[in-house]
Amino acid sequence: MCGLLAFVAAAAGGEPSRNAHATAAAIADASHLMRHRGPDEPGTWADPAGAVVFGFNRLSIIDIAHSHQPLRWGPPDSPERYELVFNGEIYNYLELRAELAGQHGAVFATDGDGEAIVAAYHYWGAEAVTRLRGMFAFALWDSVTGELFCARDPFGIKPLFVATGTGGTAVASEKKCLLALADIVGFDTDIDDRAVQHYTVLQYVPEPETLHRGVRRLESGCYARIRPGQPPQTTRYFVPRFDAVPFTRETEQARYDEITAVLEDSVAKHMRADVTVGSFLSGGIDSTAIAALAIRHNPRLITFTTGFEREGFSEIDVAVASAEAIGARHIAKVVGAEEFVAALPEIVWYLDEPVADPALVPLFFVAREARKHVKVVLSGEGADELFGGYTIYREPLSLKPFDYLPERLRRSMGTLSKPLPEGMRGKSLLHRGSLTLEQRYYGNARSFTDAQLRNVLSGFRPEWTHTDVTAPIYAESTDWDPVARMQHIDLFTWLRGDILVKADKMTMANSLELRVPFLDPEVFAVASRLPVNAKITRTTTKYALRRALEPIVPAHVLNRPKLGFPVPIRHWLRAGPLLEWAHEMVNASATDHLVDASAVRRMLEEHRCGTADHSRRLWTVLIFMLWYAIFVEHSVVPQISEPQYPVEL
Repeated sequence: MCGLLAFVAAAAGGEPSRNAHATAAAIADASHLMRHRGPDEPGTWADPAGAVVFGFNRLSIIDIAHSHQPLRWGPPDSPERYELVFNGEIYNYLELRAELAGQHGAVFATDGDGEAIVAAYHYWGAEAVTRLRGMFAFALWDSVTGELFCARDPFGIKPLFVATGTGGTAVASEKKCLLALADIVGFDTDIDDRAVQHYTVLQYVPEPETLHRGVRRLESGCYARIRPGQPPQTTRYFVPRFDAVPFTRETEQARYDEITAVLEDSVAKHMRADVTVGSFLSGGIDSTAIAALAIRHNPRLITFTTGFEREGFSEIDVAVASAEAIGARHIAKVVGAEEFVAALPEIVWYLDEPVADPALVPLFFVAREARKHVKVVLSGEGADELFGGYTIYREPLSLKPFDYLPERLRRSMGTLSKPLPEGMRGKSLLHRGSLTLEQRYYGNARSFTDAQLRNVLSGFRPEWTHTDVTAPIYAESTDWDPVARMQHIDLFTWLRGDILVKADKMTMANSLELRVPFLDPEVFAVASRLPVNAKITRTTTKYALRRALEPIVPAHVLNRPKLGFPVPIRHWLRAGPLLEWAHEMVNASATDHLVDASAVRRMLEEHRCGTADHSRRLWTVLIFMLWYAIFVEHSVVPQISEPQYPVEL
């Protein structure tokens, strides 16, 4: 787990540029901005011809004494051909190394997973990325072809930002590093107004966008080839499909056993490390299952959770009971309102892009606590998207009767619902039933309706809608059942835009590696074949997963609804330090050209008085204002703490 930075100059070859030393120094300085991702070992490397420069920060997890990066590897006849910077872990690296040595005679100088990537690329080409079972973002320079090959894992667990300009192309694990190189790379640093509108609707900036016009993200499941003087050429190598295979009476139990077996195998491989591995543990089935499987490989497993100084908003009691049931030692972190508010500038700085999910704040604190005891944690992200865990996935069941109505009649019911009072029984059902799936569902977040958005965004554009993001995704699933289509949307939106961003950023902020065994290609292959009635019923979600986990998780969490780390912002935005901070943020913000501050003040007052619950919308706007103050206006300078953690755990 690390932070990488690579710069490919627009022109290369011949004598090194007179500015090569200055560029290398700038790369080193920019790389230092993400030292939290890899405090164990910084490094830089420059191609002798001046074509490419690497910066790197290593968090040593596997083969600690060796596997230094940037990592050099080549076949016997060209031992210095490749140079690699790599963020992530390849969990099947032992199997890959054995295959490459046996079939191709590959020779390795380390015991790590990095060499497996380079050797696989040398012998198998770009197809190598389809053989990697893990989480990764990497940049690989081939000195023979003069090409930089970059790739991201299938689900987007690890980030990779890209900027191309007059000076060349740069890629990095964190956007702040690219912004520090804007003059060298020569890209557009203006704010992307359309991305701002997408963020305000979705609570996150959807890939491949960022809020800076000149910076984009290499999308999940894609690789890119970059040559000096040319823009990146991107290819999608992972196209997820949900191809349901119905259960039969004879095969049903075997299908549950298949889920259990593939999860056991995934967790076993995710436990591979030369340092201590712990586990996050909320009160839900996903994290509990991972911890219960992990303790089989580490009987001294430590689990971690967080809660708040407010009754009714803590998962701690359930997590403690779960830890006791599986035999794990448990550590809890309790967060108060003042501590919560004080950490916000630092948290948003680590995020790079605004993410309006309050759950990332407790995740930041529990990661900081966990890092005092372990260097790696497992977590349950991805189970909901793969196995059908969100309650909203049951919506097609409740709206099924509308499918039998003529389209004109459905539309007229939507028209009839508009004048009905808000909150009136049946209004929402009529409205949702009048819409197609493509119109009503665009992921697990909806902060603003179009009418509300028009009031809040100064430059609201009605043509910029969620369909910019979802239409191409829906086009790939026209013949799937509605639940599978919703899962597919979430894989490309909510999962990689919110869930995995906060998981990566909040743990890496604390130099902690987070691993997600559910998001494994083999697990996905099993989950993708589940029929809809094995995922969603009228009374539960993740039906097949729950059946498969009956022998593994404690009974008190087996059918418990999803809660995660609930955050009391609705309460805290009505009084106390969070409300005070909100008023200060709105009054000081320089975002008037983007956000109508008077509308935000009205929302704050209505929320404070209890006449409306604007907490989710307020949080979306407030986090954007804070992001703008840090990254654009520079009026807020976060105090970045650098706790001293144990070097080896």
